[in-house]
Formats: sequence, structure tokens, C-alpha cells
Amino acid sequence: MVNPEPPTTPWTTIRYRAGKRFEHVDILTTEGPVEFRIGGVPVAVLMRTPGSDEALGLGFVITEGIVVGPDEVDSIVMIEGAEHGDRYDVNLAEGVLIDPEQFRRNVFASSSCGVCGKASIDAVLVASRTPPAGPTITPELVTSLPDRLIEAQDQFALTGSLHAAAAFSAGGELLAAAEDVGRHNAVDKVIGILASRSWPPGEIILGVSGRIGFEIVQKSAVAGIPIVVGVSGASSLAAELGETTGVTVVGFVREDGFNVYSGAQRIV
Repeated sequence: MVNPEPPTTPWTTIRYRAGKRFEHVDILTTEGPVEFRIGGVPVAVLMRTPGSDEALGLGFVITEGIVVGPDEVDSIVMIEGAEHGDRYDVNLAEGVLIDPEQFRRNVFASSSCGVCGKASIDAVLVASRTPPAGPTITPELVTSLPDRLIEAQDQFALTGSLHAAAAFSAGGELLAAAEDVGRHNAVDKVIGILASRSWPPGEIILGVSGRIGFEIVQKSAVAGIPIVVGVSGASSLAAELGETTGVTVVGFVREDGFNVYSGAQRIV
């Protein structure tokens, strides 16, 4: 049995405080590659924080449009001999046939970019499912989500260098949460967790700890998630994609307010 790499790594740093220099053992977020294969063909290498790799793989193949839903995946299995369990085979369900070559990324995806290595923007605009009309939520619920997201961040207090994503019910109940060095990986992990329970996700809210880029809205749209809430702003392309796909995009959430970039009808 391969021992998985831990999500954090101790590291001796030199600190300067109040004019004094001293050594300190810091706790860093572990970052390392994981490779996913389909039919033995490598389709992506993601830089991620180890942990929930199977959920990451399931969320990834769904949000990248490789499969329509979790029913098309039979299993995600660690490849024997893989160091730290960093290679996995995505085994498709019986009767599901795809050409893995068309989904191969040109280069590995770094932790800071969810769409790096795409051959073209057309490859990113995978078919999205129509999100539910609801839920409708109150402004008070929106402003409460960042604190609820922080409560779900177990490792952030140790490292200060992790992104987080979480799924909430329309009433604000935490349904799933994940942390990762890559914001898009955290989203894929959450979607993978949800997909392993039931599908489609339904009338839920996705909360993210950073900015809302194109890839965050794209993954939400493919999964059919109707509302995305972030503590930072949205990019222009993310806002445009929200309008196009019917996803409510909310950013800069603070105690006293927030910005709605698309889908304002769901907030009443």
C-alpha cells in the first residue's frame, strides 16, 4: 500500500521580526503532481495538494466534459508502483467509449491556472447543463457564506496558502468542502465529493475563497451548479460566461454587501 503524501510539509525558515533573525519550523502547503489516465492514456497532470485525489479525478473528468456524469465512471484506481500514489486510472463504465487523445492537455496544469495547456478556447467551452431555476436566497445568507467557508478550512490556519471551495444548501448548510493549492482543484474535489453521493447536484451554492475566474464558472456550469459566491471579484470572462450559461456569479462578499455579476434573479 502506497503511503499518500501529507497535505502539509514542515520547513525550516529564517524569520525576521522586530529587527531580530531566528529559525522557525514553518508548515507549508504540499504541492505535487498527480496524473490521470483514461484507457492507459495520460490526459492530464495537475499540480495539487495531496488528498481526495479520487474526488479530484472524478470532478475533473466531469467538469472538463470528458464524461457526462458520475454514472459513466466505473472506478478511479491508483496505478501500482506510483510514487506517493500520484498516478490514477479513470476506468469508464461498460459501454462508455471516448477517445482520450482529444482530451489530453498540451502541458501540465499549474496550481494557479485551471485552463493552462488547453489547445484552444473551444476546448474549454465544453457543453454545460442547464442549471436549476432556483434556489432564491437572501442577501443575508450570501454575506454569511465567507465565515462558513473559513470554518471549513482545516489546513489554512496552519499554512496560509490554500484555496478552499465548499458546497452549501439553499439554507446555508455545509454539504462538502475541500482545500487545495489550486482553486480549480478545490472546486473539482467538491464536485467529485457531491458526484459520489448523488447527481446532478441540484439547487446548491458553490463558495470559493478567492477570485472567480473563467474556469470556476465553467466547472460550475458543466456541473449544473446555479450559484457561485466568492470573496474576491470576478473576471470579465467569468461574468460573461455566467450570463451565457445562466449561473449566478457573486463576488467581493463582505459583511456589508457584495457584487452580483450575473443571475441577480436568484437573490431576493
